[in-house]
Amino acid sequence: MKKNLISLFLVILLGFQVSAQEATETGSLNEGTITSQFDYLNRVSNNYQDYKVVKKTNLEKIRSNVLDSLNVFKNQLVTVNQELSTRQSKIGELEKQVSETNKQLEIAEAARDNFEFLGMAIHKSAYVTMMWTIVGILTAAFLFFLFRYSQSHRVISRAKKDLAETIEEFEQHRKNTLERERKLKRELVDAMNGRIH
Repeated sequence: MKKNLISLFLVILLGFQVSAQEATETGSLNEGTITSQFDYLNRVSNNYQDYKVVKKTNLEKIRSNVLDSLNVFKNQLVTVNQELSTRQSKIGELEKQVSETNKQLEIAEAARDNFEFLGMAIHKSAYVTMMWTIVGILTAAFLFFLFRYSQSHRVISRAKKDLAETIEEFEQHRKNTLERERKLKRELVDAMNGRIH
């Protein structure tokens, strides 16, 4: 009986080991990376000379897993390619918008820096230069005419002074002449009166 009990115990123990091995076999082929599944398959396969003998079910399972992984990668690749093409089209649109915005900016800057003056389009810097040149010419003309006016004013003041002196001298001369004439007329009247008498 003791022998039977030991053999029963060994059979049960071996049964647990086999079922644990099968659970590990199926568990390892059902989860993990493809590399870990191949490592597991290599470990559980039997050796025959330089070859590995793989169970057909394990081979079919790993084949199925590899195909599933490839399909997942293909789907991910398609999704990534779609996202890439979407992003590239968005980038193209954004580059086009940036290009249009830059063109509009250049047009706006040109419009800001240019305007029409006397019917001609002129750049602001040219306009500023032209205006300062005109201001400079007008200032020089103003100073020239101010100088000429002050010279003329001095000449006129001198001429007025000379005229006033000349008029005064003339008036003095006229008074002297009138005085002389009166004197002469008196002398003549006195001489005529003295002859008459």
